Amino acid sequence: MSGEQRFDHEKEMNVVGHLSELRNRLIVTAVFFILFFVIGFIYVDIIYGFIEDDLPFKLSVTGLTDLISVYLTLAGVTALIGTLPILCLQVWLFIRPGLTKRERKATLLYVPVVFLLFIAGIAFGYTVFVDFIIPFLLSLNDGMFNEIFTYDRYFKLLFRIVLPFALFFEIPIIAMFLTHLGIMTPDFMRRTRKYAYLILVIIGAFITPPDFVLQLVAIVPLILLYEISIYLCQIVYRKKLKKHREFMENNSSE
Repeated sequence: MSGEQRFDHEKEMNVVGHLSELRNRLIVTAVFFILFFVIGFIYVDIIYGFIEDDLPFKLSVTGLTDLISVYLTLAGVTALIGTLPILCLQVWLFIRPGLTKRERKATLLYVPVVFLLFIAGIAFGYTVFVDFIIPFLLSLNDGMFNEIFTYDRYFKLLFRIVLPFALFFEIPIIAMFLTHLGIMTPDFMRRTRKYAYLILVIIGAFITPPDFVLQLVAIVPLILLYEISIYLCQIVYRKKLKKHREFMENNSSE
């Protein structure tokens, strides 16, 4: 076997090994997802009771199949939240071999932070939904119609508002992580600020009812998150430059 053939063979084996490892990590994540799904399914009455306590009305179902849909939806959300840190850990373990010792220690801290920010985003979005959006929508009726609130439409609206907040609360940690890997820089985020603002305004307007105050409640936190991301990105970038200068100085002195 020639040197070139040996190189191609080793490269192919390396790719197969990475794919095998990725498959195993996805299987581990799927097992935990199923486990949390079962837990959520068992305790769905407690989860639903927590949501129901914040409602000024009673939710209705229009068919027998809606009942199982309630269980599947709430169990699925529980599984998603519970599996998120496991997924982040598996991703970190997958990319760990390509990181330096310092990078491993730094990026490992991102795993719990991702989970905490996701929970914070859910809590913020849920608060906006319960304390601002529901009262606004109820005020539009003013006694004109008989109100029947179905489970299906309520949860569709709830997830449409809460899940985007949960995802956008990850912007700071994603920016820090990409900066740590050298993929993103603070200058890039500043140059694209106006485009990012436009996207955030569109999304904020989409996930909230057509009321200027409610849209401000959604858009302002998203813009603040972007500005916080730039600040954190700058901190990580400065540390990288400092370490690079120290490394170069140590090599030049040798």
